[in-house]
Amino acid sequence: MANSESGDSVVDRIVRVIAAFPDGVSTLQLSELAGRSGLPLTTAHRLVRQLAQHGLVDLGDGGSVRLGLRLWELVNRNSPALVLRQAALPFMEDIQQVLNQNVNLAVLDGWEVLFVERLSRRGSVANRAQIAGRMPVHISSAGVALMAFKPKGVQGEYLEQFADPSGRLSRRDMRSLLAETNLQGYAQLAGVVDPDTWGIAVPVLDRKRNALAALGVVVPLQEMRLHALVPALQTAARGIGRQLGNAAL
Repeated sequence: MANSESGDSVVDRIVRVIAAFPDGVSTLQLSELAGRSGLPLTTAHRLVRQLAQHGLVDLGDGGSVRLGLRLWELVNRNSPALVLRQAALPFMEDIQQVLNQNVNLAVLDGWEVLFVERLSRRGSVANRAQIAGRMPVHISSAGVALMAFKPKGVQGEYLEQFADPSGRLSRRDMRSLLAETNLQGYAQLAGVVDPDTWGIAVPVLDRKRNALAALGVVVPLQEMRLHALVPALQTAARGIGRQLGNAAL
């Protein structure tokens, strides 16, 4: 029920407060938090005090607000992402041992890809994928691999609203890329996010061949070895799929 001039409900405003913390920042001054959440300072102060009573945020000296451990606990207790990460990590570690490069795990959330795990080592190439970070589907090999194995209705909705701000891809180009990815069983994007890197990703499929997640690697352009990378990724993805199937039983 909405009870504010803006029409936002209490839940809407609480979500705005929690979502106002930017990536990599766990502490904000109350005034900045109010500004980032678009709430009056008095409203933000009242909500923060209520959240603090439940341990979802911590209040510090000088009006600082920090995300609380209780929030982390609740989010991770029964999260589907936790089950996925537990199933995938042993296979991701094997891939990283072989390649000595970045390995990531992602799911689809709307028309964006959300990264739920990433393994990297010193000396690995640049990788813009961050845990809990997002990218548009069309600039991520993981996003393309996921969308290519979604039902036709989902693909149709995605293509209907698709627009590439850079103008590099048309809707027709994107449709062809998804069809090609589905046919060959993996996605590859060269130099899209970083000019010197190549992203390769394969879908983690359920028994109906719908994509649950995507397993990907980021490698230097000069070290691109599709004939070696793709089979290793596909073997790992099948292993993850079996683990997820067993967990669902």
